[in-house]
Amino acid sequence: MKIKTVKLKNFRSYKDLVAIEFGDLTAFVGKNDIGKSTILDALDIFFNEGKGVIKLDKDDINKQAVSEGDNEISISVCFEELPANIVIDSTNETTLQAEYLLNSSNQLEIIKKYPNAGKEKVFVKASHPSNPQCKDLLQKKDSELRAIIGGNQGIECSDRNRNAVMRAAIWNHFNTDLQIVEIEIDVTKGDTKSIWDKLQNYLPLYSLFQSDRKNSDGDSEVQDPLREAVRQILNNEELKQKFNEIASVVETKLKEVADRTLEKLREMNPEVANSLNPVIPPSESLKWTDVFKSVSITGDEDIPINKRGSGIKRLILLNFFRAEAERRREEKNIPSVVFAIEEPETSQHTEHQKKLIKAFLTLATAPNTQIIITSHSAALVKELEFEHLRLISLNGSLKTVETVLSGQLPYPSLNEVNYLAFSEVTEEYHNELYGFIEAEGQLDTFKIGKPTMRYMKIQRNGSAREEQIILTEYIRHQIHHPENTHNPRYSSEQLNESINLMRTFIQSLTT
Repeated sequence: MKIKTVKLKNFRSYKDLVAIEFGDLTAFVGKNDIGKSTILDALDIFFNEGKGVIKLDKDDINKQAVSEGDNEISISVCFEELPANIVIDSTNETTLQAEYLLNSSNQLEIIKKYPNAGKEKVFVKASHPSNPQCKDLLQKKDSELRAIIGGNQGIECSDRNRNAVMRAAIWNHFNTDLQIVEIEIDVTKGDTKSIWDKLQNYLPLYSLFQSDRKNSDGDSEVQDPLREAVRQILNNEELKQKFNEIASVVETKLKEVADRTLEKLREMNPEVANSLNPVIPPSESLKWTDVFKSVSITGDEDIPINKRGSGIKRLILLNFFRAEAERRREEKNIPSVVFAIEEPETSQHTEHQKKLIKAFLTLATAPNTQIIITSHSAALVKELEFEHLRLISLNGSLKTVETVLSGQLPYPSLNEVNYLAFSEVTEEYHNELYGFIEAEGQLDTFKIGKPTMRYMKIQRNGSAREEQIILTEYIRHQIHHPENTHNPRYSSEQLNESINLMRTFIQSLTT
């Protein structure tokens, strides 16, 4: 499974419902405190249910929503690349499509709602039968399904011992009158809870690596790449089977010990012995990750990674992703995983940033793998493709996350992305804007009405001649003729002013 779309409502700064499109590699850019990390945190809450890095609390409810009487947070995820077959009750194999669990876009859409930031309620938004004679079948027990089949409808069913087969038979009988509508199916209520328990097994693992780490040895977040590796390794189906076999053997031997103990007790006090029963947890409830919770990478003095400097921690993390890129491309049948990394450029040299982005781009091409990053680095953004970027901006009170940026230039420009996201003012962007106006044959029109300034131009014979030119030309000449030292250097404020003038002019051409 892979994330296709994430929808947030009333979570922190996201009050109004916003839908965010994801790809194999998705990079969120924008100004400080605009809501980049909020998206990564929301996904940690969704996938790890408070057992990951982020713990949900009442301060996460959008303050304006609370003032308007709406205290419910909603986090939804739509998935694509779905499993061909699933098991949602007992061992009966079926498909999401056959169970009418896909939305109108043929995606698995799971909605989690948190009233007052409390315990989540889970729903599947699906195009589902609403005909009273065949609706709510997922909530019905096997006896209820058999009763429907055995009624007066004349429903044919090949196997009345398998719920999936009985549901399919009932829906097939009413095939021409299913009355399909898109509804939210509560999968945490009654018998549908088992469906959600099974569906969770198919979701990707989600690992959030924050830019600032706690220094406590006992914090619950993933402090070390090896701890993340444990989660992935233990999610392997073959290993799960082996652990179940081990648990089964241990369970058998424990029962033997308990039975012998109770038998001896029964000889001395039958009444007490008959009131006792051995309690042995089922294998699926065992937390095998706890067995390996002490794994870590340490230095020569046994100093754990979370006690090292941020640069060293990030350097180790960088090479974890480089190694993962190789491993996941080579291995088969690997579990689905989503790596979310805040500000991977933190404490890293520019060359390290480039290597890290290369590793991310490689890793994102591996099967069952997605990468999500946030960044404040204009240099890092320029290493990505335009399709990877999501610009978060605030228009009045409405927050937007744009997949296709609607900028001044009528083509994708990473210089413009960095200007909009980070207010980065560069000569490169100035050249690009000037070149576009020139290519459009609009330079003379652009100059009309703009004040001029003195500029000393070097002639072919080496002498200097005074000209009066506009600010944009002044900067353009200085960029392309650094050998001319007869003029004061333009300031960053002037560069920004010139860029804004050109942006405004280009906008007037396209409206």
